[in-house]
Amino acid sequence: MRFFMFSLLLLGVSGPVRAEIWECVDSNGNKRFTNVKSEAAGCKPMNLPPVSTVPAPPRPPAKGAEAKPPAAAGNFPKVDAPTQQQRDAERRKILEQELASEQKLLDQAKKDLAEQEATRLGSERNYQRVLDRLEPFKKKVALHENNVANLRKELSTLR
Repeated sequence: MRFFMFSLLLLGVSGPVRAEIWECVDSNGNKRFTNVKSEAAGCKPMNLPPVSTVPAPPRPPAKGAEAKPPAAAGNFPKVDAPTQQQRDAERRKILEQELASEQKLLDQAKKDLAEQEATRLGSERNYQRVLDRLEPFKKKVALHENNVANLRKELSTLR
């Protein structure tokens, strides 16, 4: 019984919680917002509306409106088969050109990495310096390998 009475008292005392936020403007005109009262000296309080955490009720559909997904609506633009085939062919051509270009860049990056791996500088007595020098070349090779793989994957999904 005591617990029940305490709970009722606690509910009666606690009302809606609202955060106090102050807007502060310094001498340069820069704005700063705070919710700490001790930092709000000389600041003006902001009057913000209370925030409701209760979700709005769902809206009923308009009269006469059908429940269609947006893509299935009657006014959704449609493309005839020959136009779509032309677009697919153009897309394939572009992807094949990008793949050829990316393959050339990958070959060049591999060549550059091989040249760097064959080179030993006198200042690189510590092997970590060699690894540090080679790292950008290895990253470039990995980037182009990833691009080639993604382009091949994209081409394999085309109709």
